[in-house]
Amino acid sequence: MRTALVIGTGLIGTSAALALAGRGVTVHLSDHDPEQARTAAALGAGTDDRPEGPVDLVVVAVPPARVAETVAEALRAGLGRACIDVASVKGGPRRELEAMGVDLSRYLGTHPMSGRERSGPLAATADLFEGRPWVLTPAGNTDTEVLNLALELVALCRAVPVVMDADAHDRAVALVSHTPHLISSMVAARLEDADDTSVRLCGQGIRDVTRIAASDPRMWIDILSANPGPVADVLAAVAGDLEETVEALRALQSADEEKRREGAGGIERMLRRGNSGQSRVPGKHGAAPTQYEIVAVLISDQPGELARIFADAGRAGVNIEDVRIEHATGQQAGLCQIMVEPRVAPTLIAALRERGWSIRQ
Repeated sequence: MRTALVIGTGLIGTSAALALAGRGVTVHLSDHDPEQARTAAALGAGTDDRPEGPVDLVVVAVPPARVAETVAEALRAGLGRACIDVASVKGGPRRELEAMGVDLSRYLGTHPMSGRERSGPLAATADLFEGRPWVLTPAGNTDTEVLNLALELVALCRAVPVVMDADAHDRAVALVSHTPHLISSMVAARLEDADDTSVRLCGQGIRDVTRIAASDPRMWIDILSANPGPVADVLAAVAGDLEETVEALRALQSADEEKRREGAGGIERMLRRGNSGQSRVPGKHGAAPTQYEIVAVLISDQPGELARIFADAGRAGVNIEDVRIEHATGQQAGLCQIMVEPRVAPTLIAALRERGWSIRQ
């Protein structure tokens, strides 16, 4: 691939353009807001000049509601040898294009499974897709050249290609992305009118659950409007679990010992189902989940503290598998939770203590 045209210079489009431009592809940028395209160009994502002729690949990175019309315009105008979109839903746009009577042999729906809470070109990074799944949904009439160009794009962005049926993709993202976002928002909404004392007690658990609720509501209205059925199906199942859980909790309040036992059993079944489901979430690098030992280190909120911990772990010959920081309420300090393989945890603890770190166990 030597040339590309990215239509839509938000987070995903600009990130893809940055990755392509950084690997020698001449990238042209287009957006309904020319100022946004100029911003992306100023970041090094390419040029906002129009291409002189057809490019190798057109990347449509617009909201789901505008995908079909934008792809149709690109195909009919012959803007490129191939055209893909990167929207988070796949079945709906393809059906819209089929209804328009567009020749779809030069088109392929794709979806990079990566993003951030922030949007727009200023939030973009060239490494946004590295190591992340990038779904491709070829149909029976998809030209081989189109698939190969899409695979080349995925490789240049250092993502991992995953081939799926379009409707199966939409059901999958409803389960693992769209519904979790709504539930995160619902939990966060409980905090809106909570008293300040309660909110000050927020710990890492509530931060983890509500992190994605900070995303742009306008963007999510577009996404959910394009995939309402599968999301509603998952939410209906969650609602059933919620109803059963509420009944079990009410039973725990009962003066009747038998009802309390039934309530405890209902809560236990739900928690164990949660354990079972969580154990299926892929682990590091997409491998099978691994149980790590957590070494909690007290750190102050000062420059260089994390770097010192990482350096001391490196000197001890310990590889840090993951890390999380739990901030202390009202203090310039927190716990750095270092996740390592269980066999090396004693070595790390001894090394960090020797270097003056306070370990919480």
